[in-house]
Amino acid sequence: MFSFAWPWLLTLLIAPFIIRLLPAVKKQESTALFLPTFDFIGTPSQSEIKRGFPWFALLIWIALVLAAARPQWLGEPVTIPQEGRELMLAVDLSGSMQYEDMMIGNQKVNRLVMLKYVLNDFIERRVGDRLGLILFADTAYVQTPLTYDRKTVRQMLDEAVLGLVGEKTAIGDALGLAAKRFNDKKDSNRILILLTDGQNTAGNIQPQEALEIAVAAGVKVYTIGVGADEMLVRSFFGNRKVNPSADLDEALLSDIAKQTGGQYFRARDTQGLQQIYEILDKLEPIEDDPIQLRPMQSLFFYPLSVALFLSVLAVYFPLIQRTLKWSNLRNKFAPSNQKS
Repeated sequence: MFSFAWPWLLTLLIAPFIIRLLPAVKKQESTALFLPTFDFIGTPSQSEIKRGFPWFALLIWIALVLAAARPQWLGEPVTIPQEGRELMLAVDLSGSMQYEDMMIGNQKVNRLVMLKYVLNDFIERRVGDRLGLILFADTAYVQTPLTYDRKTVRQMLDEAVLGLVGEKTAIGDALGLAAKRFNDKKDSNRILILLTDGQNTAGNIQPQEALEIAVAAGVKVYTIGVGADEMLVRSFFGNRKVNPSADLDEALLSDIAKQTGGQYFRARDTQGLQQIYEILDKLEPIEDDPIQLRPMQSLFFYPLSVALFLSVLAVYFPLIQRTLKWSNLRNKFAPSNQKS
């Protein structure tokens, strides 16, 4: 269907006719210096201007008004279903995340690097989902609110560094902050993915209090305990095996997941953390009323091109006339070379 975005601008089409009907302003006669000119190569006469230029000007004005009214072609309505998940990621940045007990390929890396490696792929796969990012250590704060902009979420996660918000672990603050942010969103499935490698050692709210808030808000929490069960540590007496995840409070994480209807995962390596994909694919998506959109194609450049062409033609047309006139006069007064 053809239409104009601003049809009221079409009223400007009658502006030249209104101006034409207005009484002409009488110019005050004054003495002017007369300069001799060659009429046959001078500027066009007033009769020529009145006879040619107004028609060009009128056509140019019509084309410009049509372009300003923004003509457009509207296609058939397309129904787009609104489906997706609302997921908040809470990532631990405490000091224990620097333990190098994880492997990516054949390279040993710390826990935060492994989380970034796995979560970057996870975020990339969340097409159509709204994602948010919470970072926590001594306290918790929202690094990225819920958004469809997966590129920004990945960038904010990549820029996170250890020690950014302290060295301790505030699980309660992260849980409570996520519940508050979800409360600002209506008709949301409220999914929180909480990744940590320790126990609650800081924060302004205890995990049990935050858990009550999350349950009341209907937040489903999937908790992930990150860290290997053993690693080799060099000492004066040689290498010895230690448990780098001794401080991991699995009981708390399991309780949070159970009471909110989620699930607890134990990520001892990269492959273990990737199990979250299978669970997230089974989550219930949001189902809102479908949106109807009509594809629109702008057509303003067509009348604008016509106006540009006519403007160029209006400038060069008198020049062409004068050139032809001068050529005719030169042929008329040129001496004859014919033999008598």
